[in-house]
Amino acid sequence: MKYRREIDGLRALAVLPVILFHAGFNMFSGGFVGVDVFFVISGYLITTIIVSELERGKFSIVNFYERRARRILPALFLVMLCSIPFAWFWLRAHDMKDFFESLFAVSLFLSNILFWSESGYFDTATELKPLLHTWSLAVEEQYYILFPLLMMFFWRHGKHWIFIVLTIICITSFVFAQWASIANPSMAFYLLPTRTWELMIGAFSAFFLLQNNRVKFTSNVSETGGWLGLALILFSVFSYSKATPFPGFYALIPTIGTALIILFATQQTTIGKFIGNKIFVSIGLISYSAYLWHQPLFVFARNISYNEPSNIVFIILTLASIVLAYFTWKYIETPFRVKSKFSRKFIFLFSAFGMAIFISIGIFGHLNKGFPKTTDIKKAFTEKHRINDDFIVLGDSHASHLISGLSSITSGNITDYTGSGCIPFRNVDRYDYRFKPGACAKKINGHLDQIIAKNPKATIILSSMGPVYIDGKPFNNKDYARVTGLGVELITDKSIKNRGKVFEIGLRTTLAELSQLKNAVIVVAIDIPELGIDYGCSKQEKEAVLFGSKFGDFVKNPITDECFVSRKNYNERSRAYKSIINTVTSEFSKVRVFDPTEFFCDKNKCKGFNPEYGFLYHDFDHLSNAGSLFYTSKLVDFLKPSNPKVL
Repeated sequence: MKYRREIDGLRALAVLPVILFHAGFNMFSGGFVGVDVFFVISGYLITTIIVSELERGKFSIVNFYERRARRILPALFLVMLCSIPFAWFWLRAHDMKDFFESLFAVSLFLSNILFWSESGYFDTATELKPLLHTWSLAVEEQYYILFPLLMMFFWRHGKHWIFIVLTIICITSFVFAQWASIANPSMAFYLLPTRTWELMIGAFSAFFLLQNNRVKFTSNVSETGGWLGLALILFSVFSYSKATPFPGFYALIPTIGTALIILFATQQTTIGKFIGNKIFVSIGLISYSAYLWHQPLFVFARNISYNEPSNIVFIILTLASIVLAYFTWKYIETPFRVKSKFSRKFIFLFSAFGMAIFISIGIFGHLNKGFPKTTDIKKAFTEKHRINDDFIVLGDSHASHLISGLSSITSGNITDYTGSGCIPFRNVDRYDYRFKPGACAKKINGHLDQIIAKNPKATIILSSMGPVYIDGKPFNNKDYARVTGLGVELITDKSIKNRGKVFEIGLRTTLAELSQLKNAVIVVAIDIPELGIDYGCSKQEKEAVLFGSKFGDFVKNPITDECFVSRKNYNERSRAYKSIINTVTSEFSKVRVFDPTEFFCDKNKCKGFNPEYGFLYHDFDHLSNAGSLFYTSKLVDFLKPSNPKVL
């Protein structure tokens, strides 16, 4: 197909906003629409290639997949390979387990489904996933599997059938995307059915431009259409935000803008010359590699930094991703596209071997639960506390951070029913800028339904950041971003506006259901003390990692003066929360309450460092791998029949 400089320039306009959005620059609050621009470009290019070859009777599905493998896999494999050692040293065990799972999913182009099942695209936790950005590659590859087959099947019946079928698919996909952007935002963002219409916009652009008798645009129309397209893209980049429902109606603006540039911008127009300038084209040529490199760089920087890295750091990392992209494009991407250097047989064998290796690593890491890194002292202590019970963990991220500790202690199965920010009670919902109405309630209700249906012989742990939900405010005015816009949590009776009352009713309803299970042990785990700081414990913990100590390992002579919160402040923060817990649980003889306060606190301080375990926290209020082991070892002792009371 004829080379168009403006398409490479358009790639630059797509990749730069995405990178700057992930870097956290507020100006580019809608930079995520760069992915939508890529989708339209991909739809246009792929359709142009397929239709051109079908018209000449030379289309081959084998050739098509060979080109895709040459284009996508070499650079992707390189970035995945380079990410492994940094993830090993810098990611925590639970995050490492997620990373191994992502290696598996990326290799099969299913990472969009994996990340959809784990969390929303805009959740804080996603900033720590090195391969999060590969979800868009998965969407495209899934499309590339289905679209050529669809085209081959309907081509024999005439172009009019292709237009009819594609139009129906496009409209259906758009309607579904609009509905899902409100009802299930995470699903809408990640999955192919809600993204197909964007690729179809590119496909229809290709069909139009490939017509021999198509309408010829005047220069004025071309100029106006092209500049309007650019304006629409820039408008969405600078005015959209995480709160924008996506990818329904609002995604029309950047995608139509992209189509207008494809249709109207040529080297005979000023818009075409502007987008096709040397700088934009150069960035566009390396845009794929730049897209691949930037996310791991940002994630690992966030993992080793004391707090969120500064803008200067992200500017440097952005430039570093471009430099790495250039060398990857020159020495990996370009050579692999040359058939005289790498035959078809080599490409397919290389692809199969690479996929098999990363799938194997992913499975091995998953089965070993991320390879928790602990000292010999902790291993011995773990064996002392080891039990054979099965556990079901239900709650938000304050339940999720117990998983790594439990996985080290129990020989049984652990079912993870946690969701970031979701209260683990029947019919209790949360809404704010991160959560759409009904999302949390639907997720937790589904988990409860599964638990009750299975009637498992297991220990069911309910845990959540209760004081935040009841108070609706951050602790000590720290970590405000996590709870900004926190709405009233609502049960089905929306007339109840008091957070504490909602919490109480939700807890009572949930325990009433779970108490009917004959074989389960029900435990309500009191929330850990919130440190309210992210410059004491976590700073020293990250310094220990930087200077060679494994995460969670004991660090000799630590400086822990700032690694605590006063017992008085903690008591005031948790008073109403604990009162509700004690009142409600006293109504159920089967329910046990585990309060870790005395293990974390003395009469004056609640400490974030333990001489035997090391640093217990990795941020304001989440446990480190060591802290998880510390907490769960005490919990398991509490549950043992030989230790009916907390010792």
